[in-house]
Amino acid sequence: MPRALISVSDKAGIVDFAKNLTDMGWEIISTGGTAAALREANLNVIGIESVTGFPEVMDGRVKTLHPAVHGGLLARRDTDSHMAALEEHGFEPIDLVAVNLYPFKQTVARPNVTREAAIEQIDIGGPSMLRSAAKNHASVTVVVDPADYDVVIEQLKTGAVNNELRKSLAKKVFQHTAEYDATIAAYLSRSEGEFPEVLDVRLDKQQSLRYGENPDQSAALYVVPGAPGIGDLRQLHGKELSYNNLLDVDGALLAISPWRDRVACAVIKHTTPCGLALSDSAAEAFTRARATDPTSAFGSVVSLNTACDLSAAEVMSDLFMEVIIAPRFNPDALEVLQKKKNLRIIEYPVGQGTDQFDMKSLAGAVLLQKRFEFDPDETNWQVATKRGPSDQEWADLRFAWAAVATVKSNAILLAKNNAAIGIGAGQMSRVDASHLAAHKANAAGHDTKGAALASDAFFPFADGIEEAAKVGVTAIIQPGGSVRDAEVIETADAHGIAMVMTGKRQFRH
Repeated sequence: MPRALISVSDKAGIVDFAKNLTDMGWEIISTGGTAAALREANLNVIGIESVTGFPEVMDGRVKTLHPAVHGGLLARRDTDSHMAALEEHGFEPIDLVAVNLYPFKQTVARPNVTREAAIEQIDIGGPSMLRSAAKNHASVTVVVDPADYDVVIEQLKTGAVNNELRKSLAKKVFQHTAEYDATIAAYLSRSEGEFPEVLDVRLDKQQSLRYGENPDQSAALYVVPGAPGIGDLRQLHGKELSYNNLLDVDGALLAISPWRDRVACAVIKHTTPCGLALSDSAAEAFTRARATDPTSAFGSVVSLNTACDLSAAEVMSDLFMEVIIAPRFNPDALEVLQKKKNLRIIEYPVGQGTDQFDMKSLAGAVLLQKRFEFDPDETNWQVATKRGPSDQEWADLRFAWAAVATVKSNAILLAKNNAAIGIGAGQMSRVDASHLAAHKANAAGHDTKGAALASDAFFPFADGIEEAAKVGVTAIIQPGGSVRDAEVIETADAHGIAMVMTGKRQFRH
């Protein structure tokens, strides 16, 4: 009579799976809560203590770590000495293992989970049984994913699980246990404020892409299992997302992330905003964001932090967009936008945390950092000039400081009334970024007199202040920290410009 060992944390589908096995004449060995669930369903179950001759102890911490279990899993059926050792010690072969692990990842994802609670969800016996069974997959079928129950039962009904499926299931086990261990290592390192000495990352292929940045480069999208982000997007309409689309989508979601209490819209080109604005409605926020740089808005990715309603869809309808992203699309808005055959319409989930790492690929290496999250804390802000900002200038500076954080460095952003009016992005010098922001504002017909200016890093020289003064900027916000701060402040005072220093840099490379 074949034997199956079943011990699962996720009990979805397990009763039906076990019933199918018993109907085919299998014996079921089980542990703890799984055994109780199967007995409640009137299935005959052999308790693990009957196999090991030893009770479950230490609140279930020790129950399957025993030679009777691992001998039954690891014994090679084609090796006489292995089978003789089983008989000598009174052990029996175990032919199938269905095990899934304590929910460690789900536990540590809960807010305010204690370290003690997290440690208790580190599974020991489960991974050990899985690895033993997967190592001996030539003889043992191992199931870690409830989605595989049906295919295993189908094959058993025809006689036996074939070698290809057993190999595939074993591979899935080692992928799963590797991810599980990596999650534990990352948690233990992160909880101590450290980066792990060895970084084990599991990435699941979500889709192949038509090509990469250029048509002669192949590409694919991989996601970190369970991590909030790009893998959670839901496409409602349009062509398949491309490599470049996905880069822009990531930038678009970052660009609207600083605002929680106001409707925000970002217009993205080549991963950086060419338009940003706040308003009380999605339609008005889009109209103002598009007005930042109407020329660059052509062929853009547009993101909203609120539902896209009919009014917003109607004002968007004359602009060629590659992608529109919002947490929700009202049915009438969707109907309007779907008239654009190739427009990718994407919903993204809201309310997810950003406690994750940002990884950048280098040649033969990766850089890892905590993912950027805008911090509005003004505790260390200081007015550096003789004149402080007016109430309106303060409002514009606060908006500009949040907005410039999402622009590619070197970054300068001009703002008025909760909207960007000129953006200088990705420049090799800060004075060039200042000049470009002013040029963009003038080209779009914006009045720069009385505008606020934000710089993502300090001004190394006073030339950037001179550029700002030429176009009528009256207030500047920047981190400070240059050896020429005194010269920069003196230049601002000479032009009557109010300057605030935040003490914090916001590079985005």
